[in-house]
Amino acid sequence: MATSKPRRRSFAARLVRGLALVSLVWIVLSVGAVLALRAVDPPFTSVMLLQPGAFGEIKYTWVGRAAIAYDAARAVMAAEDQRFVVHHGIDFVQLDEALADYRDGDGLRGASTITQQVAKNLFLWQGRSLVRKGLEAYFAVLLELCLSKERILEIYLNVAEFGPRVFGVEAAAREYFGKSAASLRAEEAALLAAVLPNPQRFLVARPSDYVRQRQDWIADQMRLLESRGHYRGIHW
Repeated sequence: MATSKPRRRSFAARLVRGLALVSLVWIVLSVGAVLALRAVDPPFTSVMLLQPGAFGEIKYTWVGRAAIAYDAARAVMAAEDQRFVVHHGIDFVQLDEALADYRDGDGLRGASTITQQVAKNLFLWQGRSLVRKGLEAYFAVLLELCLSKERILEIYLNVAEFGPRVFGVEAAAREYFGKSAASLRAEEAALLAAVLPNPQRFLVARPSDYVRQRQDWIADQMRLLESRGHYRGIHW
């Protein structure tokens, strides 16, 4: 019996060392992957890889920030994350409001920031599990620590899904308006942003009344936020 205690301690020590090593490797790899985004444009995302059908059928063209109309950036901030300029990856104000709405019986709505959506699209799988949400928050904080707001927004505009198998604002502009992302007008950018909550259900090519109403709301929000100097922190 006396020899069992040292053995148990030895096993526990090895387990702790193993977990520490795995954690260290995970941190190094994840930080390295995020730091690489400073210079490397993602050739694909986890969402693209998980799409049904052939990968070659996906429409995706990366363009730099200079080739994207500023109105496209304004539209997605107005639609998806109006506090993008001020939060650090997780918007606790919106999270509190979403929880309050849920307690009031309004249903659970999303409160993911643009940064969290970038984390999900690049590194994670779809779903609502606590593990995935925890990893999403971890990567969102990493992205904010390692990248500028402009770079995060540039990545988002290039990897967001705007329609079935249509990824990125350049591919969407070509597909739906026959023009480049640099030439998008404010109302076109607002329409693209209007389908972002569910681009499989809400279609740019055949916008429903709801999508049109959302487009008008986004356009109004763009003007309102601009008048308040809300976008002043973004150098596009």
